Amino acid sequence: MFRTIIDAFKVKELRKKIFITLLLLLVYRVGCWIPCIGFSTDAIFANSTGLGFFELMNMVSGGALKNCSVLSLGVSPYITSSIVVQLLVYAVPALERWSKSGEDGRRKINFLTRIVALLLAIAQAVGIVVAYSGSIDNNLSGMPVWLVGCGVVLTMVAGAMFTVWLGERITDLGIGNGTSLLIFVGILSSAGTSIFNVIRAATQDITYIWYLVVFLVAVVLIFAFIVFMDGGERRIPVQYAKQIKGRKMYGGQSQFIPIRVNATGVMPIIFASALLTFPQLIISIFWPHVTWYSNWLGTNSWLYIVLTAVLILLFAFLYSKITFNAEDVAKRIKQQGGIITGYRPGKPTSDYLNKVSNRITAFGAFFLAIIALIPSLAFKALGDFAGASILINAFSATGLMIVVSVALELEKQLSAQMIMRNHKGFLS
Repeated sequence: MFRTIIDAFKVKELRKKIFITLLLLLVYRVGCWIPCIGFSTDAIFANSTGLGFFELMNMVSGGALKNCSVLSLGVSPYITSSIVVQLLVYAVPALERWSKSGEDGRRKINFLTRIVALLLAIAQAVGIVVAYSGSIDNNLSGMPVWLVGCGVVLTMVAGAMFTVWLGERITDLGIGNGTSLLIFVGILSSAGTSIFNVIRAATQDITYIWYLVVFLVAVVLIFAFIVFMDGGERRIPVQYAKQIKGRKMYGGQSQFIPIRVNATGVMPIIFASALLTFPQLIISIFWPHVTWYSNWLGTNSWLYIVLTAVLILLFAFLYSKITFNAEDVAKRIKQQGGIITGYRPGKPTSDYLNKVSNRITAFGAFFLAIIALIPSLAFKALGDFAGASILINAFSATGLMIVVSVALELEKQLSAQMIMRNHKGFLS
């Protein structure tokens, strides 16, 4: 990957795109440190245990929520909106028609995604301000509390939509997917801050050094495991019959259908985490003194670990069915004159594809469950070690998966653009 980046800097157009991307990412990181006047988020993290909803938002935003910055909400509303709209595309016929109507349909879906993101940003900002109204500075220029609260809500919502705009500009003018890169930078920043805090604590207690060494070795091994699994796929060979049209002959080639082991990516982990932590968010906003949910379903409880594993398995199969339709694939193979050796076209082919897809998905789902449960199991293993929460917050499964996925995708895009520009042609 480093070699690809070095080669990319030698191409003027790519070098310009990389500098634009870095500049916009710098603007985002600066915004994460500009304070939101009139409000403090210290109360949100006062009794924090594990990696709950607010901790996950803080990690993805690179500490912006804990800093109570104008970009506190980060890309969380947009990510949630994208997931909701993506699921609705398969459930609502009108949205499905949009998705199949080319560029105009994609433009409509993107606009709908922004509208839903705006509504979610307003809901999150209002919920946070109402739940922690005691953190509002009522001495700010003598203004009433409700007016300061409205200003804080407007600031947070504007910051969230500005983040969405930054992500779109990176996608249009820079390299890679802008929203993914914003999350990527935020997670790396959170991890770097956590490791720095442990190093600073190690100056007072040498025990922290050994935990840090073990932690870094484990991260490297997990990264290697994720990269290895991310590239795994099952290739199903398809033989296409020869077809003569006029004076030309088509087909007669052998191709394959790739079914990735981790085709669902990090989505099942996000769905499972959101489903279990969203009730905790609602309870913390409207009933802050109720603690039974966090005690029984907190991120370091055994019940949470079991339910997370079950939900990841269920969501992995559900998302796989949405993204890979064996009946449609079998129909296209039949229409193009293809055949999978040993299976008749039509239903036998779709049944075979379903069987292979289910087996591969099951293996990938167990992989996701193992990766996702590492933070919770680590909490159990480390017990009351003072630096456990610091390290585990940087060791989030969602964070690791996103970092690896974005890095690999960025490397693929750079390589593709390098090949396209260095290709000299057939006759040169």
